Amino acid sequence: MADDAVAMGIDLGTSYSCVSLMIDGKPTVIPNEWGDRTHASVVSFLQDGSVLVGNAAKKNIITNAENTVYSAKRLIGRYFFSDEVKKAQAMMPYQIVEGPNNAVRIRAGGQELSLPEVSALVLREMKAIVESYLGREVTKAVITVPAYFNDNQRQATKDAGRIAGLEVLRIVNEPTAAALAYGFGRDVAQRVVIYDLGGGTFDVSILEIGKDVFEVLSTAGDTYLGGDDFDDRIMTWLADDFQAKHGLDLRQNKFCLQMLKEAGEKAKIDVGRDGQASIFIEGICQDAAGQVMNLEQSLGGDQFNKMVMDLVQRTFKVCDEALQSARMTVGDIDAVILVGGPTRLPIIRNSVKHYFQKEPIVGIDPDEVVAMGASIQAHALLDETTAATSTLLDVTPLTLRIGTVGGFTEKIIDKNTPIPIEKSKPFTTSRDGQDRVKIKVYQGEDNKAEGCELLGEFEFTGFRVGYRGDVKIDVTFEIDSNGIVNVSAADAESGQKTSTTISLSSGLSEKDIEAAAARNARTKVEDSIEAVG
Repeated sequence: MADDAVAMGIDLGTSYSCVSLMIDGKPTVIPNEWGDRTHASVVSFLQDGSVLVGNAAKKNIITNAENTVYSAKRLIGRYFFSDEVKKAQAMMPYQIVEGPNNAVRIRAGGQELSLPEVSALVLREMKAIVESYLGREVTKAVITVPAYFNDNQRQATKDAGRIAGLEVLRIVNEPTAAALAYGFGRDVAQRVVIYDLGGGTFDVSILEIGKDVFEVLSTAGDTYLGGDDFDDRIMTWLADDFQAKHGLDLRQNKFCLQMLKEAGEKAKIDVGRDGQASIFIEGICQDAAGQVMNLEQSLGGDQFNKMVMDLVQRTFKVCDEALQSARMTVGDIDAVILVGGPTRLPIIRNSVKHYFQKEPIVGIDPDEVVAMGASIQAHALLDETTAATSTLLDVTPLTLRIGTVGGFTEKIIDKNTPIPIEKSKPFTTSRDGQDRVKIKVYQGEDNKAEGCELLGEFEFTGFRVGYRGDVKIDVTFEIDSNGIVNVSAADAESGQKTSTTISLSSGLSEKDIEAAAARNARTKVEDSIEAVG
């Protein structure tokens, strides 16, 4: 390994992102030039064609609402017809439109962008922060994703890295990265739970740490649950209260809706820190007579707790699932580590303590621990002889399935199976003279296809043509160390590999990625002119 070889660890978050490097043998979060250590995952397209990214862009969420994209991670790798996309269309001030193959596109700043292109601008900002700090180019990175991300979401995140000009060494699960940061440099032999509540997703992973081996025993998650949902509860309460008092529904105007959302997020932070929040939104709307109206309200801790308790309880259903899958009880757990900004809320900390019957570890910054773990893994992947010789044994979070007759599915690789893994399954032709075989591949836990995520419809051709059942095809399903699914097929008789095509995927083609990377490199990203906390 070259002496100057370096790779960064990036936590690409729903609300905020963070970047870290190994410096003098320690994972170190890299601040931007104004000292900010976390950066809003927000991209704002300006009238002159330039782009603002990060904390400066967040200020434009209200003033330039239609051209400012945030919470893109909730949409990345999803199909246009998914529930999360429908919800976002109703809520977001920016335009969400349909692209090729049921893909999602964002219309902002006079252009249409894929979700990987939007995320690439955030990743490019993380890359620029590191390069400014070191004074030279850095292209290698490990990027983290929620443990419960499916194949489409992982592939889209990897594509975003490539578009940003990064060589993505590995996609690592966020809870696993957090465990790496927790166990790094400490001689611990423990079973730990990572309780990871981010802006848009919730994951829980159970790991066994010992002698520099980090083994994931089980993982479970909910990609529709995060801090954003807590904000939405406050926002809904404010809107309902305002409507009851004044007869005006603020949700009918996306500009007002955004002001409500900002106020909801601030109130959540205030009530978590101080036990109460005073909410004041000046000039939120006008009444029928043209009179400018303000919104004024106060929120107490008990009231907030009742508002969100069902969301908190949902996290423990996921914890139940992870423990059951690992064949453990809470008594088998040695430590609980909290990850994600919302875990600062007293209701989360108290509920976690009650559920696991032990105090969660609070000495680790929940906003930075994932990026730190990613940088440890990035350093280890640069060269096997580096000091960071920790071994990471992860699992696949979702069952891999194939579609069968009648809309049902058949398991190929069970969830929580250690990865990388490869499994083959024989298929035969179903009619005389058949020259192609179509197989639908799914991820999920439902026996029915409609309850799972369709990864793609694979068509295999090029094998020997014969009578029905006479031709055998071995289809190999592989899940790599990034958790990404690969499928190949071979004629069992000749061993000859057949061609594989995907006819349904919201992903980008190689040509799309190259074009997006060229556009990304040309995009002028404005430097913020002031520090934004």
